[in-house]
Amino acid sequence: MATINDVAAKAGVSTATASRALNGKSTVDPALAARVLSAAAELGYQPNGPARNLRRQETAVLALIISDVENPFFTSIARGVEDVAQAVGYSVVLCNSDENPEKERRYIDVAIQERVAGVVLSPTGTAPNVDLLTARRTPLVAVDRPLPAAADMVLVDTRSAAKQATTHLISQGYDRIGCITGPAGIQTADDRLAGYKDALRASKRRTSARFARRAEFRADGAFEAAIDLLSQPDRPDALLVANSAMAVGVLEALSKLDLRLGADVGVVAFDDAPWASLVDPPLSVVSQPAYDIGKVAAQLLMARIADSSLPYTTTTLNATLITRGSSTR
Repeated sequence: MATINDVAAKAGVSTATASRALNGKSTVDPALAARVLSAAAELGYQPNGPARNLRRQETAVLALIISDVENPFFTSIARGVEDVAQAVGYSVVLCNSDENPEKERRYIDVAIQERVAGVVLSPTGTAPNVDLLTARRTPLVAVDRPLPAAADMVLVDTRSAAKQATTHLISQGYDRIGCITGPAGIQTADDRLAGYKDALRASKRRTSARFARRAEFRADGAFEAAIDLLSQPDRPDALLVANSAMAVGVLEALSKLDLRLGADVGVVAFDDAPWASLVDPPLSVVSQPAYDIGKVAAQLLMARIADSSLPYTTTTLNATLITRGSSTR
């Protein structure tokens, strides 16, 4: 098992500096602190948690508050956060806000009461409950959705990805392309609708409000939206769908209406869920780097815990379009 001396040697610092960095002392140069944390992660160093907690008067625990624990996108984020946290001796408590601001508020209250070392948050709604965290200067990183408050953020450029996916559907000969996205006011939902409209404008096609629908980021809401859209006499012949949970609802709607995936209705959905390549034909997706979102968020949180004076940063990652049979006639 690696010791603190091993970590110090690998990072090229003194044992005292390594100890201060691992205990989050602000007197350590941020670059050195980052080097020490990286070395600890590579070596699998496990600090003495109880002793450190007594010194710092806080728990070696991070709170991860996500929007939907059933969504594979968020579970991959959770894995990325946990892998980094465990490597440097922190535990992660997973909280599911269920897109409910009241639940989010209660979990934030618990995080403060339990004196967690930091919080990774996927904010709900348009007015996330982060005022108590910022007032207490609790280290905070927002993932997937931006925050108006001072915080580090890890986002994905989903507007460009939505534009690329819609452009792909146009290139495949689909003529009446619709969009099923999330509730208004949630940035990711708004961005995906905006990217869809960007592509239609760029192709000189009209942007028709009747081909766009909003629903909760869940299968049942997307099912109702898809039934509504696809029951029109002049129905869409392709759909951009805002996440994998909603894609399940869209596939159920296609089955109910006896429409063939790809042939009758082309579909591209955000997030490469494990089942996406198993449907017939396989589902085209916009793959977001969910694990990397969690990993980068945890690294930023560790750096913030080590030095609260660091400037706030926003890291924007790119998504990848993976074309399969569901988006070709």
